Amino acid sequence: MKASEARLIAALDRPPADLRLYLLHGPDEATAQAHAARLGRALGQAVERVDLDGATLRSDPARLSDEAAAISLFGESRYIRVTSAGEEALEAVIALLDLARAGNPVVVIAPSVKATGKLVKAAVDSDRALAFACYPPNARDAAAVVAELGRAEGLRIAPTAVQRIVRASDGDRAVMAREIEKLALYLDAAPDRPADADEEALDAIGADIAEGEIGDVVLAAAGGDVPALVEALRRMAGADSSPIPLLRALGRRLLSLADMRAAIDSGEGVDQVMKRHRVFWREEASTAAALRRWRAPALAAALAAARRTEREVIAAGPAGRVIMETFLLRLAQRVAR
Repeated sequence: MKASEARLIAALDRPPADLRLYLLHGPDEATAQAHAARLGRALGQAVERVDLDGATLRSDPARLSDEAAAISLFGESRYIRVTSAGEEALEAVIALLDLARAGNPVVVIAPSVKATGKLVKAAVDSDRALAFACYPPNARDAAAVVAELGRAEGLRIAPTAVQRIVRASDGDRAVMAREIEKLALYLDAAPDRPADADEEALDAIGADIAEGEIGDVVLAAAGGDVPALVEALRRMAGADSSPIPLLRALGRRLLSLADMRAAIDSGEGVDQVMKRHRVFWREEASTAAALRRWRAPALAAALAAARRTEREVIAAGPAGRVIMETFLLRLAQRVAR
């Protein structure tokens, strides 16, 4: 079945016995990961999670059905999470849906499959599955998402605080949910004991990194200034926030440099290009230096690496910050060379 977000969340929070597959497809992998984690929380702290991926299902399609029907060694609840799935998982998913009995729910994260693909169609056509498309929210939708997530936690979030959370998360739903959970814990809020959340509460939990600090890191990494990057990362060391907004800010910087580099390769002057792209005056020197260092193929490769690192950070959980910092340092070192 094709699910609305409300239907999906209700099924994740109280998994129906007859529902065996949650298919989360679409490019917003962070949201899909957050929904998968929601299912794990609903099944209890002692839940056993079995991790598979698309490549495993391609080589062994029966593995998914076997895991879904297996009994936990310790008698606790159990679920299967499949990441990086594509159309190669179709045979395994069809076998799962055809099983006479499968006691363990399966959540499949398939960021690359199309809504018109065979994998999505198999889930939509089955009453044993829910299919939900995950897309990054725009600014207006992101504010509505923050408000709705807050209500679910018993929070009445002030509009100014909503906008701060949106900016700090760069529209990433998983980051939004994490910050709202922290707010609810700090204010001891719950649906049966609602609380007001304002900017003072955000300050207390350190809900965001200053935009200037993110900018310093991005400029240093893209410009190959390793000492400046180390110093900027050191200043951020105590900030309790997700690496995702920083990686996405880096992605925007690389895209901007790629657009400007293409114009320069077509014959425009550096100053003319920066003026047309409205480069902030304080960033003109660093942008001109970066444009002299970068070439179009290298920018494309760096952007692909940044997006790959984002997926690794999401999968790594608390260790994600280390992965991000390692990537940024290696990137800066390569640019410097």
